[in-house]
Amino acid sequence: MRQILFAAVFALVLSLVGTPVLIRILAKHGYGQMIRDDGPKAHHSKRGTPTMGGIAFILATLVAYALTKVLVGTPPTASGLLVLFLMTGMGLVGFLDDYIKIVKQRSLGLRAKAKMAGQLIVGVLFAIGALSFSDSAGIHPASTKLSFVTDFGWSLGPVLFALWAIFMILAMSNGVNLTDGLDGLATGASVMVFGAYVFIGIWEYGQTCGSAASAGPLCYQVRDPLDLAVVAAALMGACFGFLWWNTSPAKIFMGDTGSLALGGALAGLAICSHTEMLLAILGGLFVLITLSVIIQVGSFRMTGKRVFKMAPLQHHFELKGWSEVLIVVRFWIIQGLCVAVGLGLFYAGWVTAT
Repeated sequence: MRQILFAAVFALVLSLVGTPVLIRILAKHGYGQMIRDDGPKAHHSKRGTPTMGGIAFILATLVAYALTKVLVGTPPTASGLLVLFLMTGMGLVGFLDDYIKIVKQRSLGLRAKAKMAGQLIVGVLFAIGALSFSDSAGIHPASTKLSFVTDFGWSLGPVLFALWAIFMILAMSNGVNLTDGLDGLATGASVMVFGAYVFIGIWEYGQTCGSAASAGPLCYQVRDPLDLAVVAAALMGACFGFLWWNTSPAKIFMGDTGSLALGGALAGLAICSHTEMLLAILGGLFVLITLSVIIQVGSFRMTGKRVFKMAPLQHHFELKGWSEVLIVVRFWIIQGLCVAVGLGLFYAGWVTAT
């Protein structure tokens, strides 16, 4: 369990110290945020704030994980490395998007097809890896069955599983991206979900099928659950450190570099811990904000009318006169409730198993 503490502390310190260094580098080169003219007018004052801050917590997570493994003397696992690969790969797609926005002064960044292609390539490689690298017991990082608090139903087979995994990765990465509209909102919400996955990883490790500790009604056939908790702890610590600089008034934005990376990491943790559908509850704020965009677009196309003053949802409340800090805190409360409900369902699934 020392690994979890080390990973969280290392990542926190590295992110807390490294982010201001990144701010100075980005500011020196003029890598500032582009603000779309059709967004809330209050955001125009943020123009020029350094972006691509996701670089800080991605590097902090990777270095913290490596330092932890060296210090404790345990090798990295397939599951842990796959989640880190997914985070980094999605972060690279986001970096290219941010870089084009800044260098070419094009607020929309990568063309939609190019961005989607990059996400698909990373998602496919992750899906292939998740069904490979079995351990001595024949357990792969992912299962071809659907999962809520554990696997259920029939096997999807490798092709349908790959499509399902890609859908989850795209949905969650774009959900975090849509949430990243106010200072600290997506970062703080992500911290809570990563904290939940620290708990889930520890619990699954203690109740691994075949272990002496697994005396409860349900055991988990999950490969490397403890290492998934280590990765989640590193991500949680890195986001905490970044939040110090990202909270209002933000000194740096995570950009697509960060939001796509965080969404990818969340999807990877859910897939490898066999809690895929539970992620929709644990990450309820991301789902809610994504739904607001779907509803807005659908309503306008079908009726010509808008349900919200502006989508995503946080901008609707901005236009209603709520302050940015008020929206962020209240949305954090909603996210905290989603995590509490999700963890409650996870525990209830164990208690009520027969």
